[in-house]
This record gives sequence, structure tokens and C-alpha cells, in this order.
Amino acid sequence: MEEKRVRVIEIKKSVFENNDRQADQLRQELREKGIFLLNLMSSPGSGKTTTLTRTIEALRGRFRIAVMEADIDSDIDARKIAALGVETVQLHTGGMCHLDAGMTRQGIEELTSGHIDIAILENVGNLVCPAEFDTGAARNAMILSVPEGDDKPLKYPLMFQVCDVVLINKMDVLPYFDFDLERCRENIAKRNPKAKVFPICAKTGEGIEAWAEWLAQQAGSF
Repeated sequence: MEEKRVRVIEIKKSVFENNDRQADQLRQELREKGIFLLNLMSSPGSGKTTTLTRTIEALRGRFRIAVMEADIDSDIDARKIAALGVETVQLHTGGMCHLDAGMTRQGIEELTSGHIDIAILENVGNLVCPAEFDTGAARNAMILSVPEGDDKPLKYPLMFQVCDVVLINKMDVLPYFDFDLERCRENIAKRNPKAKVFPICAKTGEGIEAWAEWLAQQAGSF
């Protein structure tokens, strides 16, 4: 009996390549419409929603902002953001631990306002999967909270490599944790020397002004 030739299909590679094409197309379309898309990532409990709330408050009146909230199965965060008077769309991933360009496009298309300057995607809480998929965002940001430890850039390198900015949140509890801010900066620089680092405390508002101004400059020059 003749032995059949086995075909090997690199599924993961093709999935990423297809997503990258979709992401580039979405990025170009958003640029033409004048919409700056920020992809905000972090682990669960890092303070994404509180940071997002502070950011919206800091930029209110300067930019027209809309938010896409991604969760596996919840609308808790979306309701918090909508209460600020910001147009908000809830994206349920159906168990998937990330968003890709196709999912992001669906969210953008659900935003009913025709006048948006900044669209913020609050990605699923995860330090692995979201970093692997280009969403079509103009910039990627991530939050690292003090209780997580200053070694996270070494443990989750890709997340820090793909981010343009790292927000080190919960600075108010720094005295109570074995977290060395300068060591953390060094670890981030090892993975991504170009990444901007902003120590913040979303609870108190510390550092939010500097972060918001960076975002405003990025969106304004987009």
C-alpha cells in the first residue's frame, strides 16, 4: 500500500498572519477617520477600569472618547464607564482570553457616535494572550500594579515588548510590598528600552496628569 504524504499546516502562523493583515487594514481605516485607538492591557485586578476612569476625567473636554470593554462574560466594568457619560460598548469574548483585529472591528462598528477622537479598548485581563494579537491599535499600553511584583517584565516578556507605555499602578501601597521601582524600570528597559514608564496611583490620582498628557500628545499628533 502506498504511503500517503502527510500535509503539515502551520495553523498558529496562518492565524497570526491573517490577523496582522486585518489589523493593518483597520489601523489605516481609523487613521483616515481621525480615530486614535488605544489598546489597554493588564492582568486582572491591576486597576484597569479605575485607571481608565481617571484618564477619561483628565481628558474630558479636550477629546471625544469612546470605550470598548472586553470581558469573557460580564458587563460590570462597562456599566462603570458608561456612568461617566462616555459611549461604551461591551465585547464578550465567549471564553477567549484576548481580542484580535476582527473582534476590535466589530466593537468599532458598534460605536454609534460619528465624532470620536479617541477609542480605548480595555482588553481582557491577561498578560499572555492579548499581547500576541495585534488589535489594530495606534498605541499599546499596559498596567503593572505594585502587588504583582517588579519581575513581571522578565516573566512575561512579550507583553512589555509590544507596549509603548507601561503604567505602574498602586504606588500608594509601595511601602508594603517588596517592589523596587528602579529595578522594575530596568527590567522593562531590558525588554523594551523605548517604552515610556509612568508611576501612577489610580485611586488617588497620582501621576495621572503626566500619563494623560502623553496620551493627549499621541492622539493629537496621530
